[in-house]
Amino acid sequence: MGVPGIFLFFVVLFLISIATSCCCSSLNSLTPYWNSSFKEQITGLANDPNTVNWMKRIRREIHENPELAFEEFATSAVIRRELDRLGVGYRWPVAGTGVVAAIGSGSKPFVALRADMDALPIQTPGMRAKVQEKKVMILKYPKDQEMVEWEHKSKVDGKMHACGHDAHVAMLLGAAKILQEMRDELQGTVVLIFQPAEERGVGAKAMIQEGVLENVESIFGIHTVHGYPTGTVAARPGEFLAGCGGFRAKVSGKGGHAAIPQHSIDPILAVSTSVISLQNIVSREIDPLDSQVVSVAMIHGGTAFNIIPDAATIAGTFRAFSKKSFYALRERIEEVIKAQAAVHRCSAEIDFSGMEQPTIPPTVNDKWIYEHVRQVSMQIVGKENTKTSPSYMGSEDFAFYLDKVPGSFLLVGMRNERIGSVYPPHSPYFNIDEDVLPVGAAIHAAFAHSYLSNSTKNSHCP
Repeated sequence: MGVPGIFLFFVVLFLISIATSCCCSSLNSLTPYWNSSFKEQITGLANDPNTVNWMKRIRREIHENPELAFEEFATSAVIRRELDRLGVGYRWPVAGTGVVAAIGSGSKPFVALRADMDALPIQTPGMRAKVQEKKVMILKYPKDQEMVEWEHKSKVDGKMHACGHDAHVAMLLGAAKILQEMRDELQGTVVLIFQPAEERGVGAKAMIQEGVLENVESIFGIHTVHGYPTGTVAARPGEFLAGCGGFRAKVSGKGGHAAIPQHSIDPILAVSTSVISLQNIVSREIDPLDSQVVSVAMIHGGTAFNIIPDAATIAGTFRAFSKKSFYALRERIEEVIKAQAAVHRCSAEIDFSGMEQPTIPPTVNDKWIYEHVRQVSMQIVGKENTKTSPSYMGSEDFAFYLDKVPGSFLLVGMRNERIGSVYPPHSPYFNIDEDVLPVGAAIHAAFAHSYLSNSTKNSHCP
C-alpha cells in the first residue's frame, strides 16, 4: 500500500471513530430520550381530574387505616384491589405484606420504582401529674392520636401516617395507571415495589432477600418533604442521606454498698467515662468537613441511691455520609466503650444489631441515574423548580436497594402554609398537600418510560 493509500486508510479510521463516538455519546447522553408527545401524554394522564381524584381517594382510605411495619394487610389489600382493576399483574405476599407488580414487555431491560407503605406509632400527651401547692393534680390530654382535624384522620389511636407513606403508595399506583395506559410503548419492564416496614429500617432488606431486584438494572424512589413547596423537587448526586446505626452496651462490674465502694467494681463510673469519651471521637478524631454524629441517648443503671449495681447500660445512635466513615465510626465506638470498661476493671458487651435501631447504610445516589432523574424532573416541574438538595442526617432504607443496583432517591416538596402542610415527619400535626400526588405519579412514570427508552437505544450502540 502506497503513501496515499495509507493516508486514506487512516482518514477512514478517523472518520469511523468520530461517527461511533458521536453515536454513543449521543445515545448515552444524560438527557432522557423521549419525544415531547410522551411528556404531554404522561403529564396529561397524571393531571386528569379523574386520576387525581382517584389517587386522593386511595391516599385517604389508607390514611384512615394506618398499619405499622409488617402489619400492612389492609393497605396491601387496597393496593392489590387497585392493581386488579387496572389489569396489572403482581406477586404477593412478598416479605409478609409487600406487593411487587410488573408492567411492560416482561423482558429486559427492567427498571424498578418503589413506595413504602407502613405507618408510625404516634404519641401525643395522654396524662401527666402536676404538683401544685403540695397537691398532685392529674391533667388529662387526648389519647395518642392524629392531631390534624379533617374528615379522613386516622381512625386508629396510637397510629398515623405521619411520614407520607400513604401518599407514596397513591403516587406509585398513579404511575401504574399511567404506565398501564402506555404499556404497548414501554421498551422493557417496569417493576413496582410496594414495600413494608421502612420505618423499622428492615423492609427493603426483606424485599431484596425475596428477589425483588432480580434482573433490575436501576431503581428510583421518592419521599415527600415539607422543606420545599409543592411543585418543587430536590436531590443531589453521591452521598445524600446519612447511614444510621444504633448501639446498646452493657457494662458489667460488681455490685455492692455505695458506702464501701472499694469492695465493688463500679459500672456507673465506667459508662460515665464511656459517654464522655464517645464525644471525643467526632470532636477530636474526625475531619470537621466529614460530618458525623455519635449521640448517647439512654443510660440505665441501678435501683437504689446507695447501692452500686452489677451492671449499667448505655444506648445511642451514630451517623455518617460515606460508607467508609460509617463503618469506621461503628468500629471506633466499640473500641472506646470496651477500653473504658477495661480501665475501670469492668467488661462490656456491645450490640449493633438490635431491631429497635437496625443498621442502615448511607443513601448514595448514582450520579448518572441522578442526572437522568434531574432531567426528567425539569421536564415535569420545570428547571426553576428542580433543586440541588443539601445532604441530610436522616436515613432511609432505600439505601439497601442502592447497595445492590444503581439508582436515585428524590425529595418531592409538599409545603403549603395555606392548608397547614408545614409540619415535619413523625409529628401528630403532619399533613400533606394532595396537589403533590400528580407530581410524584408523573415523575415516577416519566423516569421509568424514559429510562427504558434510553436503555434500549444504548444497547444498540456499537
